[in-house]
Amino acid sequence: MHYFTPKRCSTSNKIMYHDKAQAQHAADQSLIERGAELWVYRCEYCGTWHLTHRDPAHEHTYVPLNQQIKPHSRKKGYKPRWR
Repeated sequence: MHYFTPKRCSTSNKIMYHDKAQAQHAADQSLIERGAELWVYRCEYCGTWHLTHRDPAHEHTYVPLNQQIKPHSRKKGYKPRWR
């Protein structure tokens, strides 16, 4: 018996779809068969289409706590304490 082994992206190890229609069909099948809602996006590394479970409309970039902008005082001569 022959099993189909899909090609995978070397960077993300996700299944590669040649066009957006094939990827959208796979996402629709996933919703029907498993109840998993998936979105389609184009990979910046290989240029093919992949599926993701993260909604791109609600996607925000994560900023680590040590890189967030902290409010500072505008008082003249204010010098923040180092902890």
